[in-house]
Amino acid sequence: MKVRLAGNIQRDSIVDGSGIRTVVWFQGCKHHCKECHNPETWNPNGGFEVDLEDIKEQIKNLKYQTGITLSGGDPFFQPEAALEIAKFAHSSGLNVWGYTGFTYEELMQNDDAKNKLLRELDVLVDGRFEIDKKSLACKFRGSTNQRLIDVKKSLDEGMVVLLDEN
Repeated sequence: MKVRLAGNIQRDSIVDGSGIRTVVWFQGCKHHCKECHNPETWNPNGGFEVDLEDIKEQIKNLKYQTGITLSGGDPFFQPEAALEIAKFAHSSGLNVWGYTGFTYEELMQNDDAKNKLLRELDVLVDGRFEIDKKSLACKFRGSTNQRLIDVKKSLDEGMVVLLDEN
C-alpha cells in the first residue's frame, strides 16, 4: 500500500504531542483553514508517494521516541494508510496521536475507515484551526476550539474525555 506524504518523517519533535515523537506528515486536506500553518499540504496530489513498508521500517528502527504523531495535511483523508501506521506503531510499543480538522463527533458518526483510524489513536487533536481563536497558550494545538481528547477513555465512557494536560 502507498501513502502520500507532505515531507520526510520527522524525528525528535517535542511540539506535536507529549514526549519525544516522530511525526508522519500526510499530504491532502480539504478543510482549508484560514491562515493554516501548513497550506502546502492541502493538495491531495502534492507531496510524494511512499510505500507503507518503508515507513514501518523507519518506525521499527526508532530509538528514544515516545510515540508517533499523524499530522499533515490531515491523516483522516488517507485513513487506511494512517490506520496501518498507527497499528504498527502500537505493535512497536509507541503511542499514537492524530491531528485532524474533523471533530471527534464527526468521526464517530459512521463505522467507516475514518472511525477505525480514530479508534486506533491514543490522543486526538480535533477541530479546524480558527484564526480568531488562535492562542499561544494552547498546549499542542493552535486555537482554543481544538481539543486534546483521550480517545480510549472517551470510547469507554461514551463521551468526550479531555486529556489531562498536567
